Amino acid sequence: MGTVRVCRETSKPSTSSPPPVTTTSTSRSETVNGSHEFKVDGYSLTKGMGIGRYIASDMFMVGGYAWAIYFYPDGKSAEDNAQYVSLFIALASEGTDVRALFELSLVDQSGKDRHKVHSHFGRFLESGPYTLKYRGSMWGYKRFFKRTALEASDYLKNDCLLIRCSVGVVKSYTEGPKIYSIAVMPSNIGQHFGQLLESGKGTDVNFEVDGEIFPAHKLVLAARSPVFRAQLFGPMKDCNTRLIKIEDMEAPVFKCGATLLHFIYWDALPDIQELVGMNSKWASTMMAQHLLAAADRYGLDRLRLLCEDKLCKDVAINTVATTLALAEQHHCFQLKAVCLKFVALPENLKAVMQTDGFEYLKQSCPSVLTELLEYVAKIGEHSVIVCGHGNEPMILDGSDVNGRRVKQRILY
Repeated sequence: MGTVRVCRETSKPSTSSPPPVTTTSTSRSETVNGSHEFKVDGYSLTKGMGIGRYIASDMFMVGGYAWAIYFYPDGKSAEDNAQYVSLFIALASEGTDVRALFELSLVDQSGKDRHKVHSHFGRFLESGPYTLKYRGSMWGYKRFFKRTALEASDYLKNDCLLIRCSVGVVKSYTEGPKIYSIAVMPSNIGQHFGQLLESGKGTDVNFEVDGEIFPAHKLVLAARSPVFRAQLFGPMKDCNTRLIKIEDMEAPVFKCGATLLHFIYWDALPDIQELVGMNSKWASTMMAQHLLAAADRYGLDRLRLLCEDKLCKDVAINTVATTLALAEQHHCFQLKAVCLKFVALPENLKAVMQTDGFEYLKQSCPSVLTELLEYVAKIGEHSVIVCGHGNEPMILDGSDVNGRRVKQRILY
C-alpha cells in the first residue's frame, strides 16, 4: 500500500504595510487692530472736578469688544495731589481674559508730530500682551503727563486736547489641513424678484394709490407680508383681490423704485436721496418716517429696522420731535431712546422746543413729555463729562473706579 503525503504550504506574513499618515496643524495668533480719537474740548473747565473723576469717551468696538478712554484731569491717585493727568483704556463690555496691546497718545497740535506716546505695542515681545480679566479692567498711566507741562505744551491748543488710542486684540486659532472649496456667489434672489416686478410679467393684482396703479404679484406679496397674506388669501380676504386701494399713503412711498414695493421685491432700500430728488437730509428723513409707518402697517420687520437705523443716524434738531412721536406711536423703543437722549441734551433742548414738530409731539404724545423731563433731570444729576453726540463731552460721575470696574456711560 502506498502512502500519500499531503504538504500544506503556509504563507509568510506580508512585510509591506501602508505608510504612516502624517497630519499637520498650525496655531496662529494675530491682532485685530483699531483706533479711536477722543477730543476734549474745553479742557480748562474740567480742572478741579476732583481726583478720581474722569472724562469718558464714547465706546468704540475693536476685535468684538467695546472699549472706552478715561481721562482724569486731576489725576486718578490722591497721592499725586492733582499734579499729573491720568489716562487709561478700559474694557467696557463683558469678557474674561481678553488679551490685547495698547497705545495711548496725546497728539501734538503744532504740526510737528512730536506726539506724547505710551505704547504697549513696542515691547510686546518682552512681556507679551496685557490681559484684562473682566469688564472694567484698565491699562494706562496714573502719571501720564505732569499737568503744568501739559498746559504749557503744544498738546493743548485752543483749550482742546486730542487723545488717540490704539487697541490690538489678540486672536488665536488653529489651522488644519487645507480644504479646497469652490467660491459660491452670494444669493441674488432679490435681484430676480426685482427684475420680475420691473418686467410686469405675470402680475395678478393692482394697487391704487392716489390715483396711480401699481401692478404686483399676489404670491410674492403674501410671502413677504403677513398683512397682504391675510388680505389676499386669508378667510377674511377682500372680495376684489384684483384691485386693492391703499388709503392714507402717498404714491412715492408705495411705488416700485420708491420704497415699499421696491423693498418687498428687492429686500433692499433704494437710494432715498435720489428718490426724493434732492440732497436734503430733511427730505430723506421725512421719507424714512413715512416708510417706517408703512413697514409697521404691513408687518415688514426688516424694513422697519432699516428705517429706524437711518432715522437714528440722521437725528437732527428740526426733525427729532416728529421722529420721537413716530417712535412712540409705532413702539420703536430703541429709536425712541435715541431721540429722548438727543432732545434732553442742554445744547439741544431749547432749539427742539421751538420747532413745529415739538408742538405736534405735545399734542399727539403728551406722555412722552414726562419721560423727557426724567431724562433732563437725570442729566442734571451728573457732574462728569462723557462724550455725547458729535464727540462733544458731557458730565458723568467717575469716582470709585479703582481700576476694577468701568462705570457705564450715561447717555440720558
